[in-house]
Amino acid sequence: MNSTYTVLLYSDKPKVRDGMRSAIGDRPVPDVSIEYLEASGYDEAVRLIDTFEIDLILLDGEAQPAGGMGIARQLPDEFDNPPLTCLVLARAADKWLAAWSRADATLMHPLDPIRTGAEVVELLRSRSSVTR
Repeated sequence: MNSTYTVLLYSDKPKVRDGMRSAIGDRPVPDVSIEYLEASGYDEAVRLIDTFEIDLILLDGEAQPAGGMGIARQLPDEFDNPPLTCLVLARAADKWLAAWSRADATLMHPLDPIRTGAEVVELLRSRSSVTR
């Protein structure tokens, strides 16, 4: 059975969003398809979360002015059933900040396509098993 998920890519830098999309792909495994939305700012991200059923948000930990860590921390306070969050970090030393932010997962720049795709699929499947 094929499943289609919606993933929101959040970064103020188009190149970072493109890198996230490329590392995951449209079909990371044969039975999983991904549709993408993109946001470059906090207000845009909230509007998309309000408008669409988003399964996962990949958040750039280096985004400006609203960083991915702050957004990951704030989402559970603003939404009853927020999307899963995965922070993309530039430094391993920031993993403690990712834990503070209540992110569901972390990935490190540069994004490895095999690891990134596998992690995203695992997160999406975990959400499906909880919400179904």
